Amino acid sequence: MPRLSKLFLLLLTPLCFAAQADLIVTGRWVVTVDPTRRVIENGAVAVVGDHIAAVGSAAEIQKQWTAKRRIDAGADGIVAPGLINTHTHAPMSLLRGIADDLKLQDWLEKYIFPAEAKHVNPEFVRWGTRLACLEMMLGGTTTYTDMYYFEELIAETTKQAGMRAVLGQTVIGFPVADAKTPAEELIRTENFFKKFKDDPLITPAVAPHAVYTNSDETLQSCRRLANKYNLPLLIHLSETKKENDDLIAKRGMSPTRLLESLGVLDGRTLGAHGVWLDDADMAILKKHNTGLAHCPSSNMKLASGVAQVTKILGMGIAMGLGPDGPAGSNNDFDMFEEMDLAAKLAKVTSGNPQALPATQALEMATILGARALGMEKEIGSLEVGKKADLIVVRSRTPHAQPLFNPVSQLVYAMKSSDVSDVVINGKTVVRNGKSMTLDSNAILNQAALYGAKIAIR
Repeated sequence: MPRLSKLFLLLLTPLCFAAQADLIVTGRWVVTVDPTRRVIENGAVAVVGDHIAAVGSAAEIQKQWTAKRRIDAGADGIVAPGLINTHTHAPMSLLRGIADDLKLQDWLEKYIFPAEAKHVNPEFVRWGTRLACLEMMLGGTTTYTDMYYFEELIAETTKQAGMRAVLGQTVIGFPVADAKTPAEELIRTENFFKKFKDDPLITPAVAPHAVYTNSDETLQSCRRLANKYNLPLLIHLSETKKENDDLIAKRGMSPTRLLESLGVLDGRTLGAHGVWLDDADMAILKKHNTGLAHCPSSNMKLASGVAQVTKILGMGIAMGLGPDGPAGSNNDFDMFEEMDLAAKLAKVTSGNPQALPATQALEMATILGARALGMEKEIGSLEVGKKADLIVVRSRTPHAQPLFNPVSQLVYAMKSSDVSDVVINGKTVVRNGKSMTLDSNAILNQAALYGAKIAIR
């Protein structure tokens, strides 16, 4: 064959043969949350292995790609990034509703700490995590951030479920289920780090509970350990007025200023709640690139206060969303509810209906949550090269029709029960509203048995 003909065929080949994807997801709308906040009508996402290979119109993707598997969201489906939960306590799903309508300190000291001392063990943690993962994945959460005990068991269970997670081994200044002292907890944490440091789904972390439950020395030890492995530190931060007032009276500084003075903010850090931060605190967090988790349901239910979300975001501080624990500070893991409440709480407390619009609330549940965790290059939006974590949300329900604006509909109208399909790391873990990785009946049966056992106290 003449040389020019060969060259012609080589140039023609890319036009004649489509690339091979492992999965193509198509929908009426693709909400990317990419840097330009593209919303693609009649769009599609192509997945190769564990990452996104292409995002565009369905016509473009179908022309350029073939696929082994397809998910067609149909004429009413929205394809969106997986939701990112930046603060929770997964095994506490088995303590759901054990004590409600209480102040935080009463709830913790009179109910939660005693119940955990009596019931928490490795099997409790495994089944509680299974129940939590089942609820979260069915509701569109693809990444969650946890603080609890026996975190290595939570990691194993989460991997079996196929979920992505940032998991913080709790360090606290009194005997708990998995250790008697903070020193023992730190040993457990380092072993946890070594086992899961390079895992594709699990990011291990150290989680000193709060400044009021740990010594200065323990807090500093947690920071050193996190930095040694370049891993995150998670901590409850300025959740209640009492926490702030007590520390100011005792030490003459806020929790944020104390953490800075101890060097605890010198590294990858996420603070949960941030309700009682003042301007000086926010400036410190901004300087240290500290992420925050806003927990509107929990803060409202415990009457802890209202975080200054619009000011925090306006300063460029990354703030995600989290449901907190389901044992009474919140009673579910519903990230759709958190988006809706975050937006409305900002409006009613500011008197400004334009505060925290739907676009920004969705960002908090996706790309801003990723940035708060230091993972924005991997997850949080539908972009080429990022991990293939995405969800399909069906809008053919009375509460979601008619549909004029898919972003607004996701935040203000849709429910976690509208999620039909979930892909994490390129693998389908929920299909047509059913978990592909967890035995729902076995989990629900076991949860009922734990409920009956815990109720006898």
